Amino acid sequence: MLVREVADLLNAAPLARWDDEVCSRNYEVAFATDLMSDALLMIQSDPEKTILITGLANAQTLRTAEMLDLQFIVFVRSKYLDDNTIEMARNMGLCAISTDYTMYETCGILYAKGLDSIHGKRTA
Repeated sequence: MLVREVADLLNAAPLARWDDEVCSRNYEVAFATDLMSDALLMIQSDPEKTILITGLANAQTLRTAEMLDLQFIVFVRSKYLDDNTIEMARNMGLCAISTDYTMYETCGILYAKGLDSIHGKRTA
């Protein structure tokens, strides 16, 4: 699923790194958490194809994404980054968007449109 498709499905606003290169990236899986320790534990492979979905809108999330080589973060529950954190995301080359949907709704919308969990492909 392309970044632009994700943003459109979630009626999301771009926060950082929104250009043609970013919008044409394709993502296959997602992981949702507000605990960055869970992200560090669970995201083991294909970070370039993984979307991080979280409500934790701060520098810790960006640093976690950087450590995991993630490039795309969806902030839920109308969470936005402050100006310093937006600048940090831009300097890291991260794409970040914000949606008004809850984490549960966000995951449901993306799953219904074909995005998979990090735990593997669908069986049904």
